[in-house]
Amino acid sequence: MKCAVLFSGGKDSCYAAWLAKEQGHELTCLISIFSENKESYMFHTPSIEKTKQQAEVMELPLLITKTKGEKEEELIDLEKAIAEAKEKYEIDCIVTGALQSVYQASRIQKICDKLELKCLNPLWQKDESEYLKELIRDNFKIAIVGVFAYPLDESWLGREINEQFIEDVEPLKEKYKIHVAGEGGEFETFVLNCPLFKKSLKIKDSKISGEKNSWRMDIEVE
Repeated sequence: MKCAVLFSGGKDSCYAAWLAKEQGHELTCLISIFSENKESYMFHTPSIEKTKQQAEVMELPLLITKTKGEKEEELIDLEKAIAEAKEKYEIDCIVTGALQSVYQASRIQKICDKLELKCLNPLWQKDESEYLKELIRDNFKIAIVGVFAYPLDESWLGREINEQFIEDVEPLKEKYKIHVAGEGGEFETFVLNCPLFKKSLKIKDSKISGEKNSWRMDIEVE
């Protein structure tokens, strides 16, 4: 199938795109939603504008749609973006990085049904710890760019998802109910390299802001 990827630049959308390609689907374009609302129910917000550089190294066209990020209303903007991709690139399918969020998956499925598109969720219900291990195995270089749950703090920003990260985050699952893969919004990520990239990206500068257990790192990449 010819696929458009709902693309945030984080690990889930990147890995879902990779799995879709491995399954034999054609990656036709990327769709990124730039939300003004940092507390958006639907869309990843830290470093979202850097999807432009990721699209360049993936050599894929990027469709950008802006939204105020208001609950449910932002779905109208998403539908417009998907409809544009269908018209412009004649796609058959939307690829999502949904892992466990019924809220996200059900709403995207509803839009796809309306537009007569297939909806592919390659990560759905993956075991969280095994998922992180798969990312490492498949050579995904991923940085933490936001943390939003106790006991995560600014010291986690910039960390790479590697074996040490898994070793440090797994004990937090039982004690603090932290989702190991960040599916509950506990942390956000940015992919610096993966098999879909023609070259690796590097963080050349960053600015950290936040307080208590809500921190984000705005990055500049090259």
